[in-house]
Amino acid sequence: MLTDTDGTQNCQEAKGYKALILYLALYLVALGSGCLKPNIISHGADQFKKQESKKLSTYFNVAYFAFCMGQLIALTLLVWVQTHSGMDIGFGVSAAAMAVGLISLIFGIFVYRNKSPRGSIFTPIAQVFVAAITKRKQICPSNTYILHGSQNNIATNRVLAISPNNRNLLHTEKFRFLDKACIKVQDGANESPWKLCTVTQVEQVKIIMSVVPIFACTIIFNTILAQLQTFSVQQGSAMNNKITNRFQIPPASLQAIPYILLIFVVPLYEIVFVPVASKFTKKDSGISPLQRVGVGLFVATFSMVAAALIEKKRRTAALNSNQILSIFWIAPQFLIFGLSEMFTAVGLIEFFYKQSLEGMQSFLTAMTYCSYSFGFYLSSLLVSLVNKITSRTSSSAHGWLSDNDLNKDRLDLFYWLLAALSLINFFNYLFWSRWYSYNPSLSPTTTPHESHGEDLENQSLNNNISKHILRADN
Repeated sequence: MLTDTDGTQNCQEAKGYKALILYLALYLVALGSGCLKPNIISHGADQFKKQESKKLSTYFNVAYFAFCMGQLIALTLLVWVQTHSGMDIGFGVSAAAMAVGLISLIFGIFVYRNKSPRGSIFTPIAQVFVAAITKRKQICPSNTYILHGSQNNIATNRVLAISPNNRNLLHTEKFRFLDKACIKVQDGANESPWKLCTVTQVEQVKIIMSVVPIFACTIIFNTILAQLQTFSVQQGSAMNNKITNRFQIPPASLQAIPYILLIFVVPLYEIVFVPVASKFTKKDSGISPLQRVGVGLFVATFSMVAAALIEKKRRTAALNSNQILSIFWIAPQFLIFGLSEMFTAVGLIEFFYKQSLEGMQSFLTAMTYCSYSFGFYLSSLLVSLVNKITSRTSSSAHGWLSDNDLNKDRLDLFYWLLAALSLINFFNYLFWSRWYSYNPSLSPTTTPHESHGEDLENQSLNNNISKHILRADN
């Protein structure tokens, strides 16, 4: 694409209106992805009831399988089209695929279960903080029954008030300072919504604040993903990528390796692992979303361990014996991360969706994709910090990643650093996942399959319900 007929390089920089079109197109892709991904996931999940835990879990697995298929096609077939027919044809194929998806969505518009818009989620959140700050000198009542909009005054014959279909949330004990937003200071008068909020509003904010630490623990995970899309591709460029004399593997196509694995592993997870795990855990989804995320974060550490070991072997072979290793040596780090992504990505989306009230699903699902952004930003920051610190401590004044030559750089040490950070992040996640408590109103109802086990989560739910009923009776 960049070579003229006489063999000279001809790479013209985009300027003027061409540059405008280029950057406008890139921003439209970002805007379209930001609007599509969180909403399409939530819209698909809205076709099921929250009590249908097994169906929801299956849906998230199927959605991730479709995502893997799309990634695999993009990293193999589409790369081949772009290489042999040009970038314009490749972008045209992508546009046609999106048009087919849009037509498919429109054809199903009359059979979807649509939920009416509920307004911005940020307004009630802001109202809670403003009201809590305004009444900061008030004392939180020991009897939560008197809080504005409290649902704790339910009678024994009104247990339906705590079903997941009800938009009212029960009061919880975390972040008690926010409860001040529900204290009535003007009896018989209508206070402004910026001065008096309902318990449901406050509990909504508590849920968001509670999931932030869980969300933050996935940033390191996506920082590892950034390495597989940057430095690991650079590793592949320094290795022997020839399969035959006529066929070579493009280093960028190495990113297809985890998705080749996942199109086989995801169905096996749903067909084999979930039924077997359900027999032990008494949960329809096999393991809880938080447990699934934890498994993924733990496995991701070994992706960087494998990357560090292989890079050490590659660098030693290149410097000592001038030997170039096969590109397949770096396949394990992609395979391990692909496995961890199946647990973490799907588990996080499922967790956010199940812990959200109506109107919050798309917002919390979008937090999953924000984690990708923060992970890549952190990757850039880490590279800069590592170069700055190691260049000061090194006798040669060169940082671990300061040269554009992997044989001179110490990419293996950088991988070990990421492995250590990932392990620390895993233990940090264990702390916050144990700290997190489900709001009783959003906990799924007990299914016949689960009724034999009475696991800890159901016991906790029943205890919380009993406490609320007894408190209301008193």
